[in-house]
Amino acid sequence: MVDYEVLRVFCGADGRFGNELGVVLDGAAVATREERQGIAGKLGFSETVFVDDAERGVIDIYTPTLRLPFAGHPCVGTAWLLGVPELVTAAGTVSARRDGEVTWIAARAEWAPPRTLREYGSPGEVDGLEVPPPGEWIYAWARTEVPGGAPFAEDAVGVRARGFPGRADGIDEDEATGAAALLLAAELGRPLVVTQGRGSRIYTRPLADGLVEVGGRVSR
Repeated sequence: MVDYEVLRVFCGADGRFGNELGVVLDGAAVATREERQGIAGKLGFSETVFVDDAERGVIDIYTPTLRLPFAGHPCVGTAWLLGVPELVTAAGTVSARRDGEVTWIAARAEWAPPRTLREYGSPGEVDGLEVPPPGEWIYAWARTEVPGGAPFAEDAVGVRARGFPGRADGIDEDEATGAAALLLAAELGRPLVVTQGRGSRIYTRPLADGLVEVGGRVSR
């Protein structure tokens, strides 16, 4: 097994929670897609990143069962780890920046994998959901109050969310899902402050040029 880093991406305001991410810094040590897919499956994180060029930010992203052209929490976590101004993904070039404790990336909604965005009437309904059967990637969400300490709050929408990948790959629920939050921000056209899973925090903000920023705290 190759060496890899483990990060927690989209940590809560208190530094807890976040979605675990595996990052293989020496992507050249795992040359083929088949090998990378095998390692991602063995590690069992919702996503694993292989860094092919650390200076240029060239990365390759895998779930335990498939390759993704783009994904939110892998990009935010890898941008934090490498400290680069952009990442080169299979979907396109993702800009990156850091503002205090929050690392931001900017990407287009069409780069995100398809998600079913399913709105519920209250956060309690979202909290009470059972894990649905495999077959559909469901992002369950409801409007709520914007929590304190957000980097913006004036026109933001507070969101309580849970993510159910539905892939039957051992990840029944995603603790924090940047791509789904990006899609929701693009659909609503508003900045979002998302509390997902057990207490992870995701920030999103539509930009004027069709891009959407996604940000959060990252920790080892």
